[in-house]
Amino acid sequence: MDRAAEAFAWPFRDPDWAGKILLMGLILVIPFVGAINGLGWMLAALDRLRAGEERLPPANFDHVGRGFRLFIVLLVYGLVVALIASVVYVPAVLILASQGHGSINPALFTLGSGLLLVFFSFVSLASMALTFAEPAIVLAFDRGGIAGGLRVTEVLSRARRSLVNTLIAGLMLIAAGIVGELGLIVCFIGIFFTSAYALAMQAWIIHSFELGSKEVSDDGRATA
Repeated sequence: MDRAAEAFAWPFRDPDWAGKILLMGLILVIPFVGAINGLGWMLAALDRLRAGEERLPPANFDHVGRGFRLFIVLLVYGLVVALIASVVYVPAVLILASQGHGSINPALFTLGSGLLLVFFSFVSLASMALTFAEPAIVLAFDRGGIAGGLRVTEVLSRARRSLVNTLIAGLMLIAAGIVGELGLIVCFIGIFFTSAYALAMQAWIIHSFELGSKEVSDDGRATA
């Protein structure tokens, strides 16, 4: 992960970076299809980085199929988190709703509020865990398709292989996410640029994580 910080710079090494990123940003605005195509575009950028070609993929709709399969994988993980969270959220809402009629029972109100706090805490931690696991999930998917991406044991094994790589990649992905939102904060139209730029960053981060994982053996010792 020594080169992870270069994620910010590598898209600009493509002479045609401005047109590709802007066009990709416009595609991303399309509901549902745009985001799915963006995932495929990110994977195509990852392929190019593996081949040693630091040029962005063409900005078109050729990436929808591959992006849709990765979307399914990420959706399943999200649904699992949502399902687990609902076990706490539903009782919390029911308990608190029951306290809206008549006198409030302090014990039930405290229980409902406590469950709601547990819900928000779990969702926050689970979302962060998925962010840190995302490079391992993407690489498992890239290797074994949807089934591979959902093979939790393989994902966890890759993520644990080098906790330093996982930590750095996760932090860099959080940074990429912030960059992706800057277009909304600074100037709404800027989202056309920053959203696609963030996807290009993600490709570099995942590639750097992949390279770092190859340098570490399963028992955590650096390989020769």
